[in-house]
Amino acid sequence: MRNLLESLHSFLAGVQIRWLFLLAFSFLLTFFLTLIIRRIAIRFKVLDYPDERKIHKKPIPLLGGLAIYISYIVTIFLNFSFSIELKGVILGGTIILFIGIIDDIKGLSALWKLIGQISASSALMAFGVKLSFLPNTWWGNGGEIILTIIWVIGITNAVNFFDGMDGLATGLTAVCSLSFFIVALITDQPYLSFLTVALAGSCLGFLKFNFKPASIFLGDAGSTFLGFTLASIAVMGGWAEKNPKVALSFPILVLSIFIFDMIYITAARILDGRVKTFKEWIEFTGKDHFHHRLVTLGFNEVQTVLLIYLITACLGIGGIILHADADLRIYFGFAQAVFIFVIIVLLMLAGRELNRE
Repeated sequence: MRNLLESLHSFLAGVQIRWLFLLAFSFLLTFFLTLIIRRIAIRFKVLDYPDERKIHKKPIPLLGGLAIYISYIVTIFLNFSFSIELKGVILGGTIILFIGIIDDIKGLSALWKLIGQISASSALMAFGVKLSFLPNTWWGNGGEIILTIIWVIGITNAVNFFDGMDGLATGLTAVCSLSFFIVALITDQPYLSFLTVALAGSCLGFLKFNFKPASIFLGDAGSTFLGFTLASIAVMGGWAEKNPKVALSFPILVLSIFIFDMIYITAARILDGRVKTFKEWIEFTGKDHFHHRLVTLGFNEVQTVLLIYLITACLGIGGIILHADADLRIYFGFAQAVFIFVIIVLLMLAGRELNRE
């Protein structure tokens, strides 16, 4: 009996079960924290009020991202010894969250938010989290710094842009985190797998309250924190030591839905003449993002969110297949096919509803 208990303890202490514990722990902690923070937001009237560019019709509590942040930090503190790189991620993420909370409560100009995001990116790089693929020269090092800032700020804001529909940004972050998690397992990066699964669990715990009809929103604090964390994880990971092309392409594939939306709306706004200067670009807000366009095409909100989830999952599987062995490629290939067929079903359902009108 003693040997059996020792074997069970050894198994529970292993990597195979630790990630499951972290997933459950972060999920439950976020779930209960959200209940508390929602009441606080209502009590102090930290609410998102409807306007012409928003979909919801009544005030909704903000600060939901604070629940995810606290849960993620607590999970990491209780289960990890901090690496230098992780300290940079936490410090930069805290800066992003703090700026977002101020913006949610009082409002900040786009310029001040950009300055804060540059500061957070600088803190990240100060602790060694930086793109590294250019030659070790002055121009190579300078280029890596500039590209890291562009990458982090771009993904941070792109995730924030997707926080325009119930459950969209939260669910997409969970999907992307799980893609990073699977490849971290395949490439034998247990430390990174724990970080990514904790982020996924925190998002899934919040999604119960954020999916339509949402009873609490992430707020800019939450959506920018999630974007910053995803961008940082993408840079931190050793995605392919022997093949730098795979190392660069994998995080781009996983996060490509955000990259596509950012590039598309920027090009469309410039070509339409709605944006003519850098100041106008960073300050422009509108209902022209990918999810808004899908609603215009006849999808309802739930169909739109599920469709983007599935597209992101297919892209993530494409990245996973780059690392998987032959057997795993078969399984993930079938999963990708199933997602594609569900996408087709959603397209047909939306088309049928449109024809009825």
